[in-house]
Amino acid sequence: MQEKELFILADKTLMTVVNKIQDSQWGMEMPLSLVGAGKQEKVTLRETINYHAYDDAWVPDMMLGKTMEEAGKDKFKGDLLADSPKENFANFVEKACAAVEQLDDLERIIHFSYGDYPAREALKHITSFRGLRVYDLSKALGLDTNMPPDLVKGLWEMLSPQIEEWRSFGVFPKEVKVPGNASLQDKLLGMTGRHP
Repeated sequence: MQEKELFILADKTLMTVVNKIQDSQWGMEMPLSLVGAGKQEKVTLRETINYHAYDDAWVPDMMLGKTMEEAGKDKFKGDLLADSPKENFANFVEKACAAVEQLDDLERIIHFSYGDYPAREALKHITSFRGLRVYDLSKALGLDTNMPPDLVKGLWEMLSPQIEEWRSFGVFPKEVKVPGNASLQDKLLGMTGRHP
């Protein structure tokens, strides 16, 4: 699966998980594994999803090669979910997916806060974040954690060749060993430091 198609699949699959959130769950505290390495503060589900909305909000400008300064650094501050969290989140996902679909140059330089990368590589960064969050959020919410087979296969093919390099940068924790006959999803989860 190509980089653009995999991003769209990951983002839209994440949206299906968000659409399953119950009204009573928005205030629930997220496990520290969802907060980020080394962080100890309490974060709610709503704050987590708002961060994903924020992350998607930047994608259209990023795909045009704009820096945060050029796009307007404070453009997406605050609560992006407002009174209709699912609908507003879906709106950001749709705009991000449309921007990626329209991307016409996979060598265009994309500007992250931590460095500049060709779009082909940049898409790997943002796709892995969304794709693996499908599992993480489903698990935290008590939903079915089986990911779409195309998403699992795409993430595996994208990440496995460079997993140790990314691990050395601190993107992924130590590998969790799984049986040799484990499913591809379980191998993906173990490879990225998750317990299937």
